Order: sequence, then structure tokens, then C-alpha cells
Amino acid sequence: MTRRGLALAGAALVLVLILWLALRPTTPEEQPAEAEHAEESEAPEGFVAITPQQLSSSQIAVQDVQQGSAVELVFPATVGARPTGAARLDARASGVVRSLSKTLGDPVSRGETVARIESGEAAGLAAQLSAARARVTELTAAYGREQRLFSENVTARQDLEAARATLAVAQSELQRAQAAVSAAGVSGDGRSLAVTSPISGRITAAPVVLGAFVNAGDELYRVVNPSALQVEVAIPAADLARIAAGDEATLALPDGREISGRVRSLTPAVDIENRAATAVISLAGQVAGLQPGAFLEARIRPSGEVDGDLVSIPEDAIQTVEGRDVVFRQVPGGFQTQAVTVGTRSAGKATIIAGLKPGTVIATANAFLLKAELGKEGAEDDD
Repeated sequence: MTRRGLALAGAALVLVLILWLALRPTTPEEQPAEAEHAEESEAPEGFVAITPQQLSSSQIAVQDVQQGSAVELVFPATVGARPTGAARLDARASGVVRSLSKTLGDPVSRGETVARIESGEAAGLAAQLSAARARVTELTAAYGREQRLFSENVTARQDLEAARATLAVAQSELQRAQAAVSAAGVSGDGRSLAVTSPISGRITAAPVVLGAFVNAGDELYRVVNPSALQVEVAIPAADLARIAAGDEATLALPDGREISGRVRSLTPAVDIENRAATAVISLAGQVAGLQPGAFLEARIRPSGEVDGDLVSIPEDAIQTVEGRDVVFRQVPGGFQTQAVTVGTRSAGKATIIAGLKPGTVIATANAFLLKAELGKEGAEDDD
């Protein structure tokens, strides 16, 4: 073989060796460590790896997304006082206001005297009481004399019985006069009448001034019990048939808070002027900062009505990641973030408009732990 042929044969042998080394399968021991890191970094963005044991110990709850969401009807509402939770304190008689012990915002107890009015009626009641007492004293003495004379056989029995009946009438008149004086709160000197509160609460109106002349029935104070409030909702006639007593409601306060309530009753007729009925929503208890006359937004959920095109999930399941609302969808080996579009939020529930299908398993309670873990992984990647 010539020299040229040997050179060509050697070049071909080298080429075959190179191709064999490039194409032969590598064993796991021969795979470089960099390949392992490449596989680890292939996890999708927003994935949080978690084992079943870790899931159990972290107390992260999961649940299936159910089809349908409760329908909410939104109406304007006004805070008011229950019939037994408000009182108007009027002047008992015409006269001059001689004392005022309360001003706006002051607390008041049931039966407490808040004002006094100097009036001729007070003097008249005091005079009637004095006359009734004097009459009883006189007739008591007369009845005693009749008893002695009757025991001495001087007078007849009918005279004794007549004296007893006259005394009983006088005693009844005395009791009536005492009750009238007590109810009017006549002062010891018989010059003024007391104005008392029939309920406990706080003063919400005080239009009277000291020294003013008032007529019987004029308003002096208004008292409201903060723990006896209710919410009145204007219900259009078209929606009246959809709402019933017992339906759940959520009330949005001006400061952003939300409180729960329940429809207690509805008026049986529609107002002619505004073509609306009134639904009364009762509150669970006293709400700090809630005042009669305040305007609210009421969201009532008619019982039995469900929007099949939407889904609702616990509000705890929604987390904010990089400015987006997401939920953590359970996948093999952990959880994956899923962007969602949130509608209304109320009473611990959130309506999902888009991004979530029924049957999806998501993290609910303690989902924030997954968000924290996702944040830690992102920080490690940056390092």
C-alpha cells in the first residue's frame, strides 16, 4: 500500500473512533454532575414541592372546587334602631327647663333622670297628694270614733260600715295621687317634674336648652341603645319574591369592614312612591362604630339560588404572588400556582370568575405557607 493510502486509512480510523465516542450511550456514572442540576432546574415556575408527610404536618387543608356559587343581590341599606332600642324623651307638661344633666353622646341608664321642668302641673299634683293624705287622716280618725261608739252600743252598725267605706275610697284616692306624683317625678318641693329615660343607651339628639319654655310633648332628648340596632334595606318590587326571612346577608361598612346578618322580616306591601319594600336585617350583636342613620351596602344571598357558571372557594385559598391573585393547585409532588380572576368577597367566601374549574383540588386553610415556601425558593434562585 502506498503512503497516500496509509494516510487515508488512518484518517478514516480516527473519524470512526470519534463518531463511536460521540454516539455511544453513557452510563449513569459517566453523566456529569451538571446534568443533574439541569434536571432539577426544569421544575415549572410557581411549583412548590411537598411530600404527603410535610402536607400533613403543616396542616394545609385541601378541597375540591365545587360547581356553582351563591347568588348575591346588592341593595342600599340604612342603619336604624329596633322599636325597643330607641326612645324619644318629651316634656311631660308645659313649663321652663330648670336642669339638664346630659349632652350629646353621654351614656344614660334606664330610669335615670336627665332633665327637670318647672311646671304648674307639678304643683297641682303635689297639692292633690297633700289633700288626699289629709282626707285619709281625717277619715281614719272618724272611723276610729265610729268603732268606739259602736262598741259602746251608741251607734248602729250601718254607721260603722259607712265610715269604713268612706275611708276605703279616700285611701284609694291617696294611692292614685301617690302613683301620679311618682310617675311624674315631682320634686320634694312640688315645683318640678322629672324627665327620665325608659331605656339604657346614649344620647343621640338634644335639641333643648336650659331655661327654655317647652310645651307638653316637645322633644328634649333622643336615646338609642347601640346594641339594639337593625338594618333596613330597600328591595325593588322585581326582587321581592326572591328574598325570604332567614336569608343570609353581608353588610359592607363605610370603613371597609364586613359584618354578617340575616333577613328577619319583610314588609308585606310595596311603597307606592319608590316601588320598593323594606327588608329588616338583624345583627348578631353590637357593632363598634355603627350609628343610626349610616348608609351601608347590603348583599343578600337568596336561599336556594346558585349561579352555575361560577365557583366559590374559601377566601383563605387566594394568595397574592407577584401582584396576581393565585390559588395553589395540587399536582403530583406538590402544588402549582394557578392565576384566577376574583369576583366578590364576602363572609369568608370568594367568587371566582375565571381561572378555576370544578373538580380542581386546591389548598385552602394555611395556603399562605405555600406562598412563603415559594418566596424562599425564589430568593435562593436569585442567590
